[in-house]
Amino acid sequence: MGEIIDYASAGVFTDLAGLEPIPGDPVDICRPVGELVIMPTDAQRLNLPADRFDENQLRPAGLLVQRLLALDPAPLTAGREPGSRVVGTCRHFAVLSCALLRHRGIPARVRCGFATYFQPGLGLDHWITEYWDERWIRIDSEILGKSVLPHPHDLRPGEFLTGGEAWAAYRRGEIDASRFGVDGTGNWGPSEIRGNAVRDLAALNKVETLPWDEWGRMTDAYDGKTGADYDALLDELAEVCAADDPAAVSALYRHPDLRVPDSLTQCRAGR
Repeated sequence: MGEIIDYASAGVFTDLAGLEPIPGDPVDICRPVGELVIMPTDAQRLNLPADRFDENQLRPAGLLVQRLLALDPAPLTAGREPGSRVVGTCRHFAVLSCALLRHRGIPARVRCGFATYFQPGLGLDHWITEYWDERWIRIDSEILGKSVLPHPHDLRPGEFLTGGEAWAAYRRGEIDASRFGVDGTGNWGPSEIRGNAVRDLAALNKVETLPWDEWGRMTDAYDGKTGADYDALLDELAEVCAADDPAAVSALYRHPDLRVPDSLTQCRAGR
């Protein structure tokens, strides 16, 4: 059996020790995050120094906060002007939100998968946060206060599919995998779903990797070099994640093809 996962405590990349907890309910805590991170494409329009774009390689939320406070010492309850936001991806919005929630003792976790609300008919690679309030509530801090959805604080079923949910739907023939992938790239199809399914299992085990981190057999899967045995393992992964039994989620994560290696988790002291 695996271990029970305590989603109310910090993980390897979500430790904010020494920071004053942000007051308010979960949505209040997450709301400022939308103005703490800026996507690289938006940052490019500001002509920021080239080294600023390295910020999207930062894994630990603690380092994200350090960079934010160096750019602007205002409390994290206050949004920043675009040039004073940390450069990151949707993963950084999600991880920072999760870290702030856990810092308040609120059970929270990051989910990796696909959003269906950015472009009709497409599932775009995306990361969000969940917090527990009698049920797991999915919140997208990146679009809080924006017009993308009327309810980004409580995503509806089907608006976001975790990697495992998308994999199971693909295997049942319910979705067209060629319409799931990374916006602005040629990276679409079953291999993208496989990758996000593995990343989501890691996130459920409180290891929130970067979107481009690869381990186990992931690189071979992206290159089309895995077969039925790996797909069967992902079938099991999808089933275990859907059942949401923390002990089973923890136990499956011990599989050598699924566990994040120490070379990535030890990046908490640096990037």
